[in-house]
This record gives sequence, structure tokens and C-alpha cells, in this order.
Amino acid sequence: MPRYAVLLFDGFSNFVLSSLIEPLRAVHDHGYPELSWCTVTADDGPVRSSSGLRVLPDMPLAELGAPDALLVVAGYGFREHSTGRISSLLRRVSRRGARLIGADCGSWLIARAGLLQGHTATLHWSVLADFAEAFPEVTVSHQRYVLDGPVWSSGGAASSLDMMLALVGRTFGTAAAFAATSMFLHDAVRKQAGSRMGLGIGSRGSQKLQEAIRMMVEQVETPMPLSDLAATIGTSLRSLNRMFKSEIGMGPGRYAQMLRLTRARELATATELPLREIALRCGYSDAAALEKAFTRTYGQPLRRWIGRRPTS
Repeated sequence: MPRYAVLLFDGFSNFVLSSLIEPLRAVHDHGYPELSWCTVTADDGPVRSSSGLRVLPDMPLAELGAPDALLVVAGYGFREHSTGRISSLLRRVSRRGARLIGADCGSWLIARAGLLQGHTATLHWSVLADFAEAFPEVTVSHQRYVLDGPVWSSGGAASSLDMMLALVGRTFGTAAAFAATSMFLHDAVRKQAGSRMGLGIGSRGSQKLQEAIRMMVEQVETPMPLSDLAATIGTSLRSLNRMFKSEIGMGPGRYAQMLRLTRARELATATELPLREIALRCGYSDAAALEKAFTRTYGQPLRRWIGRRPTS
């Protein structure tokens, strides 16, 4: 029976982890009691999620053996976790025949190990541009998830969930896939019935909405005027505004700004780039303009996030 191991690092997302494991749990509970999964960590010690929850590994890495798949889950601090030791581990597990699955920013570690050359991959939207620059030998995709031979990849929680549902369908068949999917039908129906919870990257929504968001993400550095964006996806500016407000709860201008500010915060916490460079990479003319927009939204200047990490 397939076995799955989840390699966790400090700063991982609880939401992403749940999205990866809960579909497996649903399959286990619906007729596959032998299905198993475990958590492991780089140094066999505990790790803390981005929200500060402490997780203990189920076993030391030396006892891992050869799982059918190793899910690499990295969030905040992923660049620091991309070490030679981790690269060696991933190459060893890959040689043993395990599928590697990168979630959130896990693809960065897999690429650093040289296991994505000639492959297509994705990861969290906020670091897609950096990923493309760091690994030109990898074809970067803006799809929700990518299934490319021995290496699969996804971005945030919603896309990770969809990827795992696809894995369940391929591995266990239609009945098991239905059992896993049915766990999440209530929330899907509630959203369609009128919930105005904000959509994140990769969340469901109308095709035009997803196309608009994809273009916003791709052009964070040089934002397209909303009128041009509307024309590109084949709608009017008025319809674009109505679509965003009805499906997300905010206008497209505000949503685009939140994307840019989120990107700026990620760069401030995870890189050593000066504020001027961060501003240019996020579509602002200078550091002062970025600081003004960030402070207005978050109540504090971006400079306070430089080098900052989640609670640990």
C-alpha cells in the first residue's frame, strides 16, 4: 500500500499541511486502512509552523526507507532550508523511486537538488519570479499545480488540496477520489451560494477572474492599467469591477495592490534586497511610495519586516 512521508521545515503552513494530509485521511477512512503517512524533519527535531504550532517528527530520517512519495513542505525561510544536506537527501530518496511533491515553496528545495532540470514546476505565487530567475533550467508554470513525471508541485493550500485530490484519483481510483472530494463539497457549495470570503491565488472562481488574477501576478513589477486588463480578458472595465467585487469582495485595483504589498513583504522577510529594489520589483516607483502604501494598509512601515520571521 502506498506510503507517504511529509518533510517539514520551520515556517511551514498549517493550512498547506492539512490540505496535503486530509485527502489521504479520507481515503484511509473509506476502505484503505493500510494507507499510511508520517512526518519527518531535517534534523529529526521538532519544527514550528508559521503560526507557532510545534510538530514532532514521527520517525528519524534514517528510518524513513523508501516511501512512495515524499512531500516537501517549505514556507517562510525556505531559502535557508535549501542546504547541501537536504539536496543530498532529496536525491537519495528520488533514486529509490519515490515521487517528490513540492508544496508551497517546496519546489525551490527540489530544484536546488538538481531534480527539476528539464521539468515544469510551480510554487507559491509570490516567489514565482525569483524561482524563474534562480532556476532557468526549469519551466515555470502559473497553473494551480503541475504533475510532471516523478516530480509534482503546487503553490498554496487551495492548489495543494487540488493536487492531492488528483493524486488520490490517479492512485486509488474514482470511488476513492469521490470519497476524498466529498469532504469539501459543503464549503464549495456554501461559497457558490454567496460567501464573500476573499479568494487567494489559485482559489476557484470564474474563468475570467482567474485569468485576470493570473495576469496581475505575472505583471507585479509592471502593473497593467485596469482598462487594458479588462480588454485583454474580453470584458469591460465596469464588468471587471463588478466581477471582482461580487466574487472576491474588493475591487480589482485594491486586489492588485494587495498582491504587490504581499510580494513586498515576502521579499523584505526572505531576502536582503534594499527597499528601493523591493519597490521596483513590486511595481512602485520608489521606496517612499511603497512605504506609504504599506503603512496605510498594515499600520506599520515595511522596513519593520526586514529580516523578520514568524513566531517561533
